[in-house]
Amino acid sequence: MVIDWSQAGTGRPKAGERERTRAAAYVRMSTEHQKYSTDNQMAVIRRYADSRQYEVVRTYTDSGKSGLRLVGRDALQALLQDVESGLADYTAILVYDVSRWGRFQDPDEAAAIELRCKHAGIVVHYCAEQFENDGSIGSSIVKTVKRAMAGEYSRELSVKVFAGQANLIRLGYRQGGTPGFGLRRVLVDQTGNHKSELARGEHKSIATDRVILVPGPADEVALVQQIYRSFVEDGLGERQIADMLNDQGVMTDLGRAWTRGAVHQVLINEKYVGNNVWGRTSFKLKQVHKRNPPEAWIRFDGAFEPLVPIEAFTAARAIIEARALRMSDETMLAKLEQVLRQKGMLTGLIIDEIDDLPSSSSYACRFGSLLRAYALVGFVPDRDYRYLEINRRLRHLHPEIINDVIRGIAMAGGQAIQDASTDLLYINNEFSTSIVIVRCLETEAGALRWKVRLDAALNPDLTIAVRMRRGNDAPLDYYLLPRLDMHEAVLRLCEFNGLSLDCYRFDSLSHLYEMSERKQMLKVA
Repeated sequence: MVIDWSQAGTGRPKAGERERTRAAAYVRMSTEHQKYSTDNQMAVIRRYADSRQYEVVRTYTDSGKSGLRLVGRDALQALLQDVESGLADYTAILVYDVSRWGRFQDPDEAAAIELRCKHAGIVVHYCAEQFENDGSIGSSIVKTVKRAMAGEYSRELSVKVFAGQANLIRLGYRQGGTPGFGLRRVLVDQTGNHKSELARGEHKSIATDRVILVPGPADEVALVQQIYRSFVEDGLGERQIADMLNDQGVMTDLGRAWTRGAVHQVLINEKYVGNNVWGRTSFKLKQVHKRNPPEAWIRFDGAFEPLVPIEAFTAARAIIEARALRMSDETMLAKLEQVLRQKGMLTGLIIDEIDDLPSSSSYACRFGSLLRAYALVGFVPDRDYRYLEINRRLRHLHPEIINDVIRGIAMAGGQAIQDASTDLLYINNEFSTSIVIVRCLETEAGALRWKVRLDAALNPDLTIAVRMRRGNDAPLDYYLLPRLDMHEAVLRLCEFNGLSLDCYRFDSLSHLYEMSERKQMLKVA
């Protein structure tokens, strides 16, 4: 019997046919571009591979991943790691088109990805483009234009999406977020007929459906009205109201004990008088979280049925604004100097106990620190209180950061529940998170050091280490430390720690918010 090796399927190339070159394929599908499915991309890539004598030996797939940033795209990061570490068993990468690397607002980011592959000796081919990626002037110009067009497409899409969301707000529909204590989300069809109430974590599934807010159970509505009466008529503060609600055994809408901040939010949120306000913060093109000025907010007054009369809400706001009226620097220092003459010394506790004196935190905020305020009135403490003052400032900062994380996760479509006894956050009922603020220490030589103590008792799945900058007045960066990778209870960080630790470092918490983002998945029969 004679074997004809030229026949297909024998595993050998035909006579005159060269050996196939080993290649990898990278495909990405983002939620904005469902028509470019990964299957469709692979079909084009396979046809290209067959016509150019490539053999696809590995495929990297990012499904449902936005191309606006590199963060969160595990397949692309794995590809780059294989390429740069020498583990790649291929010499070419096949990509559907230029935009699959990403629709970055800076086109140089996409160019950098291709350059990293090129430096490792691996060429990149764009299978659906009308040009050869051969390094010629023509191909370089076309690639640059295509990268800029990809970023511009995302920018234009962002503008259109924002305009559509703003229009829905002006029509009285709710755009994301928890309803709040005393309120419920109700699904309505395109004609405005009520369909059903949405439970926590549920979302609409039909594109033409909309969500509105309605009053919740009668007992919750009564408690909201009681909060306003206690604050406006009885003169109780937020802390006193929170203690009263906790004594009654009432939990917040998130199933937690009441805090001063939770009561404050009820008193300042316009949804309790039926106003639909949106756009207080923004995260356009997944670049930077920022707070928008009130004139940039999108609003529709009277969109929902109010829980409290507008008069009560206006009175509560007037009390809060009056309480926040700023004294002049001279008046604040004159009052502080008077207390110094009476007491003979100054401490934060003494300041906070004087009824007609601004709080110690107000002095620290106005003058930069309590020690500076002391110096301005001629008081020099017997000992160095800076360490205690920094600790106090960090303790005050901790709940603010926790609340910011909870809000950021909610904006991303996730849910974070805080354990009142441990301050652990349970994100999407999937993993526990601890937030640790790490003070900055300066050595005699001027170098900066940080000591991170991981909570071995609570043993959270993820620790967020908030590294403070020099002076300990604001966060410098963030380390997301998974329990599985941490083998020591104490980490000692310097300004640069090498890849083994700095791979967990991020300039913001946007990566955490992206981790908590919920994605809709097609139901499989």
